[in-house]
Amino acid sequence: MAFQDEGSSSVTSSSLQFFSMMSLSPSLGTPYPWLKELKSEERGLYLIHLLLTCANHVASGSLENANIALEQITHLASPDGDTMQRIAAYFTEALADRILKSWPGLHKALNSTRISLISDEILVRKLFFELFPFLKVAFVLTNQAITEAIEGEKMVHIIDLHASEPAQWVALLQVLSARTEGPPHLRITAVHQQKEVLEQMAHRLTEEAEKLDIPFQFNPIISKLENLDMEKLRVKTGEALVVSSVLQLHSLLASDDELLRKKSPLGPKNLNGTHFPRALQMSQSTLGELLEKDLVNGYSPSPDSASSSPLSLNSSAKMDSFLNALWGLTPKLMVVTEQDSNHNGSTLMERLLEALYSYAALFDCLESTVSRTPLERLKVEKMLFGEEIKNIIACEGAERKERHEKLDKWIQRLDSAGFVNIPLSYYGMMQARRLLQGYGCDGYKIREENANVLIYWQDRPLYSISAWRCRK
Repeated sequence: MAFQDEGSSSVTSSSLQFFSMMSLSPSLGTPYPWLKELKSEERGLYLIHLLLTCANHVASGSLENANIALEQITHLASPDGDTMQRIAAYFTEALADRILKSWPGLHKALNSTRISLISDEILVRKLFFELFPFLKVAFVLTNQAITEAIEGEKMVHIIDLHASEPAQWVALLQVLSARTEGPPHLRITAVHQQKEVLEQMAHRLTEEAEKLDIPFQFNPIISKLENLDMEKLRVKTGEALVVSSVLQLHSLLASDDELLRKKSPLGPKNLNGTHFPRALQMSQSTLGELLEKDLVNGYSPSPDSASSSPLSLNSSAKMDSFLNALWGLTPKLMVVTEQDSNHNGSTLMERLLEALYSYAALFDCLESTVSRTPLERLKVEKMLFGEEIKNIIACEGAERKERHEKLDKWIQRLDSAGFVNIPLSYYGMMQARRLLQGYGCDGYKIREENANVLIYWQDRPLYSISAWRCRK
């Protein structure tokens, strides 16, 4: 939708200019009462403006102005408000965390007693699986691709690069038990850094295999993906090897890029100047349009952000080494599921804008399908999305793991590593579409792009699934 005429806009250009003056004024640490009376769309537009203002100050090292913007945002943002209020709450926390990192002692002291419970991690991953259809669709497509690839095989070995959800393999065991030629001997090698997660999966899958009378072995490997010892995978001659990677490969793009940044831990001071003014051209658009149209015409991704940063392909020796090692195992099939987003840009503003697009869509999914108050929703938003946003915005170098990239980058990277992109199963696509239709929400869509699949919310692609084999 194009910009509305000035007369029909719910937020006129003059009011946005007033917003601009207010947000940059040091005298407005406590906003005027009228801010509380803004309509939802006006408030959403103003929150976006304040977030961009704040990010600009953070990136340039203007901490006093950043603090003023943060204080204003906290008066309007809320983790249990509407979509934009919720998003703003987590982006504000991420920007504040980035500022604190410029004082490492203070940052460490404030986080020194923070407890990260494995049970919480397991719970939030389970909630993500239940509240969204993304993983279910990925599992359906992956399992169908595996079923077709191993037809007639007697020995099958599956390597799961992030074994956190047993539901995928329970479903596959049930399919294999119904094979006319009888089930194969199945070995699953599961990689995860938490022993408890692997123990839970081992128990669930062993129980299911015994019930279905399928010869089964479970090989747990307690390791981060970046430290994985390929020898421990124990790949044997004569077995059909399959690799499944769900939302994991992007973490291998983390690299020590400290040398590419300015000395300030806040990041480069010379921002690409076109981003910020463009983002403020949203004066004639409502919040609803903003969320539907990629912050609505207000920001055009730069060539860098559209193609991702130079770090993506040029500085990912860890990724190259890992993919080459996988290729050396000669898997019959590899299926890769990844977030389909540009979150690996080299500048803070670039990543913030791209992340606003993606997480606005994810938060909107929940707004459209789950009421605002359930604890489950708050947990997913805070413990999963909030932590991802914080990593994307507040972290740099090897610490920044959430380096999500678009499908075309993965195609380029996997092709360079010696893999050939192959079409996903037509029957798998039918199953995935049926699954989405049964979800009872029109916003979710599934589309084929060449040989691959993208899962959308409205018109925003959020996840990609692609299948690969080794080039002969």
